Amino acid sequence: MTVRPAAWPVIVATGILLAACTAGGGPTPAPTPDGVTEVDLLALTIGDCLDTRDVTGVAATVPVVDCASEHDSEAYAEIVLAEGDFPGADSVGDSAESGCVDAFAEFVGLAYDESTLDYAYYFPTEGSWAEGDRRILCLIADPETRVTGSLEGTAR
Repeated sequence: MTVRPAAWPVIVATGILLAACTAGGGPTPAPTPDGVTEVDLLALTIGDCLDTRDVTGVAATVPVVDCASEHDSEAYAEIVLAEGDFPGADSVGDSAESGCVDAFAEFVGLAYDESTLDYAYYFPTEGSWAEGDRRILCLIADPETRVTGSLEGTAR
């Protein structure tokens, strides 16, 4: 699974680029005293809020925090691709772009092209596909600032 290269300062600045993740991930660890839990990318779920400001390089886990805490992004939708042979990076990217944009309007309450918010996504690579990864996970963020609370229904 890898993250879509985007104009997001959150993603670009932290350098979250995942070549391939292994399936599984095991149980979710308990939060640290500061409320951060490292979660395997394949174990992320809709509604998880990510605090990636200190993440650099290749990572198989990301810091997840309570959405009431300041964070960079929130998982808002997932697209599960059909079984079969890896459809190719372009096809996976097209599915991610169209699926995340479609889900964006429903989640935010405003079409993506009218919004000040941005999105990115984690998606399967050929390597993670071979291990059973079929999921695209859409993330939403305010590219200008970190947020507190959910961006759901904000219509901005």
